[in-house]
Amino acid sequence: MVKHYDTSVELCGVKLDNPVVPASGTFGFGQEFAEFYDINCLGAISIKGTTREARFGNPTPRIAECKAGLINAVGLQNPGIDRVIAEELPRLREIYHKPIVANISGFSFEEFEECCAKIDKEDQVEIIEVNVSCPNVHKGGVNFGTQPESAAEVTRRVKAVTTKPVFIKLSPNVTDVVSIARACEDAGADGICLINTLFGMRIDTVRRKPVIANKMGGFSGDAIFPVALRMVYQVANACQIPVMGCGGVSSASDVIEMMMAGATAVQVGAANLRNPYASKEIIEALPAEMERLGIERLRDIIGIVK
Repeated sequence: MVKHYDTSVELCGVKLDNPVVPASGTFGFGQEFAEFYDINCLGAISIKGTTREARFGNPTPRIAECKAGLINAVGLQNPGIDRVIAEELPRLREIYHKPIVANISGFSFEEFEECCAKIDKEDQVEIIEVNVSCPNVHKGGVNFGTQPESAAEVTRRVKAVTTKPVFIKLSPNVTDVVSIARACEDAGADGICLINTLFGMRIDTVRRKPVIANKMGGFSGDAIFPVALRMVYQVANACQIPVMGCGGVSSASDVIEMMMAGATAVQVGAANLRNPYASKEIIEALPAEMERLGIERLRDIIGIVK
């Protein structure tokens, strides 16, 4: 008799067959990866970050390789909220029948409100993920997510115009991520997603210039996993709302480690860019890793490390 290992988890009432979620910006709108395998094996999908207006993104080159990761400065390239609703979501729903997480970005409080209000009306979307790592153009370009007050204000405004669970995605480029997470929780957030990318840079020593046109960008990949794990642990122990862990996850072992630190679901980012089968392979490897560690139900290990 083959033993059954239960990989299911629940996020604010949304049931996931497994905790593995491709991270926003690393999986497009799902179509590209559906050419490689049946994406319905995924726990959920966090779609490409969406803004009010269409964005072409930053100038190229946008990518720099690193020893244990990569730096990107794509610049939130996307077709805009109206086209995402009219075209991308229906197209994804035709081939994908599991929960969809809509990632929303904005450059003003009003943009966050407008985009979240629109996406909240879409039946295809189960969870709204709000990326507060964007610069507030009305406050000198300071990122919304670097201060508890502004992160909380985004949360309050978004919650006032939505009915679905709202997860706030936080930046690691702060001195005290716990105070920001708590501020979001107090403002009504249903969950926290962390971490977004660290800041990084590479220099072309022959050309004596930065490798990417934007000079600096978001550093992701295996190298940031310990930082992400530490922040997930801190926030999960400080807040009562669920956490989605993200940052450097590239194996089933990483997923379990993140969950032991307190994550209910785990996002896979840069690994998808290196290997399009990464999320599928992690999901397939979970039962064997659970057997090795004597885990029958993944939800039993959430936050088990104190």
